[in-house]
Amino acid sequence: MGRISRWSLILSLLFAGGFLILAFRGASWEGMVGTARQGRMSLLILTFFLQSLSYFVRGLRWHVLLRIEKFIPPMTVFWAMMLGYLGNNFLPARAGELVRSVMIGRSAQISKSYALATILTERLIDMAVLVLICLGMVIFLKEMPGWLASALPILGAIGLAGLAALFFIPRHEHWLKTRLPRVLLPESLRDPASQILGKFFVGMHIFQHPSQALCFLGLTMIIWLIDSWVAIEVASAFNLTLTFIGALLLLGGLGLASMIPSTPGSIGIFQFVAVTVLVLFNFTRSEALVYIIALQAVVYAVVTVWGLIGIWRLGMHRKNAGL
Repeated sequence: MGRISRWSLILSLLFAGGFLILAFRGASWEGMVGTARQGRMSLLILTFFLQSLSYFVRGLRWHVLLRIEKFIPPMTVFWAMMLGYLGNNFLPARAGELVRSVMIGRSAQISKSYALATILTERLIDMAVLVLICLGMVIFLKEMPGWLASALPILGAIGLAGLAALFFIPRHEHWLKTRLPRVLLPESLRDPASQILGKFFVGMHIFQHPSQALCFLGLTMIIWLIDSWVAIEVASAFNLTLTFIGALLLLGGLGLASMIPSTPGSIGIFQFVAVTVLVLFNFTRSEALVYIIALQAVVYAVVTVWGLIGIWRLGMHRKNAGL
C-alpha cells in the first residue's frame, strides 16, 4: 500500500507539473505582478463571505440527501462536509470524500456506506448539471477550449449513465443486493455485503422522493448563482471584467476538471483550465493566472477556516456524546 501511495503521489505531481508548464508557458511575469498589484483586499474579503455562504448552501443540499434515512442537524452536516473539503485540499484523489463520509457516520451514527452513497449521488448530479451548463454556453459562444469540447461528449455520457443508475437502482434494489454478492463473493461474505449494499442503495433514493429532489435541484441552482457571483467579484478585485456567461463556463470547466483525480486542490489543472477559458473573454494569460490563483486562495481560505473549526466542533460533539 505504501508503494502504491508513493507512486500515486509521484504521478499526481507529474500531472500537476505538466499542466502548470502548459498554463504558465508564454505568461509575462511582469504582467502578473502588475495585475496582482491592482488587487483590492476589500472585494476579496467580500468573496470570502460569499464563498462561505455557498458552502453553507452545499451543506443544506447534502442534508437533503442524508435526511432520507435520518434527520441530522444541518450544522453537523456542514462541519463534516467542510472537514471533507479540507481533506480534498491536502490529500490526493479527492480522498476528502471518504473523510466526510466517515465523520458524518461517526457524528450522526449512520452507515458510512449510506453516507458515501449520498456523496456519490451528489457528484453524479453535479456532473450532469455541469455538462448542461457547458453545453448551454455553446449557444452564446463562438468557440470553446478544445479540451472541453472534446471532453463534453464523454462526460455527458458518464453523467447520463449516472443519472440512469440513480433511477434504475432503487427500482431493482432487492435483486441487486441479493444477486451481486452471490455472483461475486464467497458464501461467508454474502450477508454482510448484502447489508452494506442495502445501505449504499438507500443513499441513492433521491429521485424516489420528488419534493426532496426538487429541493436538491433548487439548492444546486442557488449554489451556482453564488459561485458565479464570487467568480465575478474576484475579477472585479483586479479591475478585470468577467461576464456571467464567462463565469458559468469557467466554473463548469473547473468543476468538470476537479472530477479528475489529481493533486490536492487541483493545483495545476485549475491554472490550465482558467487560461484556456478566460482568454476567450479577453483576459491575457498573465491576468488569467493571477485571477485563478486569487480564486483558489479564497477557496482555500474558506475551506481551511471552516474545516479547522469543523474538526473542533465535531470533536466536541463526539466528546459530549461519549463516543
